[in-house]
Amino acid sequence: MHRQQFAGVQIRWLLVSLGLALLLRSGSTRADDVAIGSATATVVQAITVSATSPLAFGTVYQGVPVAIANDDADAGIFSVSGSGGAPVLIYFQLPEYLSLSDNTDRMNIVFGPTDLAIDSTGSGSPGGAWGGGWPDINPYAVPSGTAIGGGGATSVYLGGTVYPRIGQRAGSYEADIVITVAYEGT
Repeated sequence: MHRQQFAGVQIRWLLVSLGLALLLRSGSTRADDVAIGSATATVVQAITVSATSPLAFGTVYQGVPVAIANDDADAGIFSVSGSGGAPVLIYFQLPEYLSLSDNTDRMNIVFGPTDLAIDSTGSGSPGGAWGGGWPDINPYAVPSGTAIGGGGATSVYLGGTVYPRIGQRAGSYEADIVITVAYEGT
């Protein structure tokens, strides 16, 4: 063999040997493995809330306050449905006054620290069958941990007091009560 041929064979042999050594070495030191996991989620039913009965003070007289308790037949009723047992947050935007439709006169309305009740049985009737819930709570600070009833329904009852002034104009007064209900943690 000529020197050039011998050198070429040596270089090829060296490259092949080096490649095999790297392949064997990397194979012996690699500890790779592959696993496949998964991601899952379950979407619960959407919350729905509706005003099923207004907070109705009826006929009031000038200068004579009228109070409606949360367990009175004239209490405001809101129906909530969703995933049974799920914790929810409840917020109210409560009016400070009722007004005539043309907004020419106002009558004060006050909500006290015990004017709200939540019945997790969803009975839909103030003072109804209380299988679980929260009587006499503050509508401005509904406690966290409030939950939708196990059957997927909850009823919310709201009372309050109106204070007509002496000289209050005659007419029909009204105001909006806004309730927002959301799953806790959302």
